[in-house]
Amino acid sequence: MNPENPELLPVTEQENLKTSNLSSSPVHEIIRLMNDEDALVAQAISLVLPDVERAIEGIVTRIRSGGRLFYIGTGTSGRLGVLDAAECPPTFGVSPDLVQAVIAGGYEACYRAVEASEDDAAAGEADLRARAFAKSDALVGIAASGRTPYTVGAVKFARQCGAFTIAVTCVPQSPITEAAEVSIVPVVGPEVVAGSTRLKAGTAQKLVLNMLSTATMVRLGYVSGNRMTNVLPRNSKLRARAIRIIMAESGSDEETARVALEKSGDDPRAALVMMKTGSSLEDARVALEASDGVIERAVMMLTK
Repeated sequence: MNPENPELLPVTEQENLKTSNLSSSPVHEIIRLMNDEDALVAQAISLVLPDVERAIEGIVTRIRSGGRLFYIGTGTSGRLGVLDAAECPPTFGVSPDLVQAVIAGGYEACYRAVEASEDDAAAGEADLRARAFAKSDALVGIAASGRTPYTVGAVKFARQCGAFTIAVTCVPQSPITEAAEVSIVPVVGPEVVAGSTRLKAGTAQKLVLNMLSTATMVRLGYVSGNRMTNVLPRNSKLRARAIRIIMAESGSDEETARVALEKSGDDPRAALVMMKTGSSLEDARVALEASDGVIERAVMMLTK
């Protein structure tokens, strides 16, 4: 690749003509430029929403059939996958095994750069094999430039396995889009600091991952209306939220909701199942286990 010909560079590596004087600009101008560029991200994502929808439908189908969702990436892309996967258990009450993140260089790379690891095309496959990745699973390969060997190799392996594969990148017609079954490609343009894809590209990836995990969990039944009914109340703030959710879902007052939560062992799912069915805590837990933690299904099991 000839660095003197910018047209041969992926758009994520090209220089942004609007910020060419960044180093000599006052702070107010730097942040204005950044804000202007950030405003382009949501617009870019709006153009690829049909692809996001296709990805979600595929993920939901795999999970309903007993599969899991994996994210894989390097650097900023990998860290964003780790962040999204880590938020699923406390937000939706699902097992940590259901949504997993794999990052090149291991979890140490979450807080320390392990740049060389992204060049190993075979390592992505090896890391997935170590997680017993199978054709029943779904894989989201995250790569801003779309050409990271580690991530592209992982997506190719996953597709060969028969798994459902998704690419999240900011460069169209890149190697990862050729490897994946569904490609989500918000083209956000050159970065404020040339090549620093933790900026607009990273923001775009984060927004897309928010959509993938949230809409998937909603479709799977882990949200009631817009309420986080499966939240795990592991601190005072979340416990107060759980009480408010129980009140709204059951029509009870605060004290009744508080007592129900205490009786459930701080499990709002069990509290709601007991309140809606009049069942014991033991029966509620058995029904929730059999229904993969989906409250509506547990209630139906106990009332039919």
